[in-house]
Amino acid sequence: MNERRRKLGEERSAIRELFEYGKQRAKEIGKENVFDFSIGNPSAPAPDCVKEEIIRLLNEVPSAQLHGYTSAQGDPAVREAVAEYLRKEFGAEISANHIYLSCGAAASLTVVLNAILSGGEEVVVLAPYFPEYRVFIEGAHGVCKEVMTDENFRLDLTALEKAITKNTAAVILNSPCNPTGVVYREEEIKALASLLNKKSKEFKKPVYLISDEPYRELTYGAKVPFPASYYDNTIVCYSFSKCLTLAGERIGYLAVNDRAEDADALYAACAGAGRDLGFVCAPALFQQVIKKCIGMTSDIGVYEKNRALLYGALTDMGYTAIEPDGAFYLFVKSLEPDANAFCERAKKHELLFVPSDSFGVKGYVRISYCVPTEMIQRALPAFEKLAKEYQK
Repeated sequence: MNERRRKLGEERSAIRELFEYGKQRAKEIGKENVFDFSIGNPSAPAPDCVKEEIIRLLNEVPSAQLHGYTSAQGDPAVREAVAEYLRKEFGAEISANHIYLSCGAAASLTVVLNAILSGGEEVVVLAPYFPEYRVFIEGAHGVCKEVMTDENFRLDLTALEKAITKNTAAVILNSPCNPTGVVYREEEIKALASLLNKKSKEFKKPVYLISDEPYRELTYGAKVPFPASYYDNTIVCYSFSKCLTLAGERIGYLAVNDRAEDADALYAACAGAGRDLGFVCAPALFQQVIKKCIGMTSDIGVYEKNRALLYGALTDMGYTAIEPDGAFYLFVKSLEPDANAFCERAKKHELLFVPSDSFGVKGYVRISYCVPTEMIQRALPAFEKLAKEYQK
């Protein structure tokens, strides 16, 4: 058997491990007594459009048509709807023939990485980063190369320039960022685009920018630049999991910029990678749902309320965190150097959050606040008791 994959199966991600622990603990002592901030499972109700369109489709479209195969890369009309939205919303030059509907952003990322990597090339990730990036890159026979962001978790262009070599295939950008909630500013994206153009010219090959955008709409006043508008060799990986609260339905897309070098060939490589990986088509029912509901967003007011409540309360207690611009995570400095030990101590208060080691940095924890506000309110005394233990 494949030893790498056996180990992946036996050693689940820290996030999933905590999530399973939380479910078990809830059975033992009651759900109301467990404060599970481990997983980014969106909780805001889906827009009414989602339910209404599902009901309409089930009532009006023949079952065989609704649940049958679509084209491997997705229903043409749905792909056109996605492309039209991107053109209208961002002024992007992306055609339907460069849209590939996928089983969420994770599937888009694995498809893209398998399309551009032949074996041994490096993919730069900006630490802290979503831990599965490493799994996806190494699964595509690439090398995951970590580059630290600065002390405020913003782009460090000097470090990036040193890290990009002739063996670099791509840089993965995630904005809003999981786990920090940082939204990269327009000037940062412009500077990154300039650097990648310089390196592509130097190495006489494109250095791709893979823009992972599942949190694009989840912001609190910050503007999220669309990287494909600034850098030609951009591939967008998107999921409707967060904006429409459809995480379990696994629906998203990848989009190859029309201005990318050999864009048609790049898209063909993505389609070929999807075929090689066994992706026949994204879920047919939800392809039709997003065709109707694209551009709509769940009411993220609850996330904004939770962000203000949690950030304000924890900083008042003496915790240190950077206020997030987007997503639904608070990246908090551990109260001791070993974040894993800190998380184990927090478990004694039934507080579950993820140590930062698996995100590529040490000394922090990720707290996911896409939870009921009442749970945060109930958890605050436990946070305070935990802080006082360290103050002693």
